[in-house]
Amino acid sequence: MTPELIASLTIFALAVFLGFELISRVPTLLHTPLMSGTNAIHGIVLVGAMLIAGSADSTLEQVLAFVAVVFATVNVVGGFLVTDRMLHMFKGKRPEGPPEDEVP
Repeated sequence: MTPELIASLTIFALAVFLGFELISRVPTLLHTPLMSGTNAIHGIVLVGAMLIAGSADSTLEQVLAFVAVVFATVNVVGGFLVTDRMLHMFKGKRPEGPPEDEVP
């Protein structure tokens, strides 16, 4: 194992620990506004994953980059869906579906 790999794994482990600690201490009412604010960050992660995928040399790098692109895409789309649903709740609109008086 090279010193660069050890340093990268250490930074990754610290980032995971710090992220978990920060998110677990956020009150429930703030999760959705934070999600809408972090969609931009997830977009940057998606762009970075695509750049890495484009410059990948080995098969392992290509597979890991593809997995990163998939996870980042799911994260961005999910964040926008949750934010859109929350905005509809604030506007007083109901989600799409039949009106309650028309349900048999």
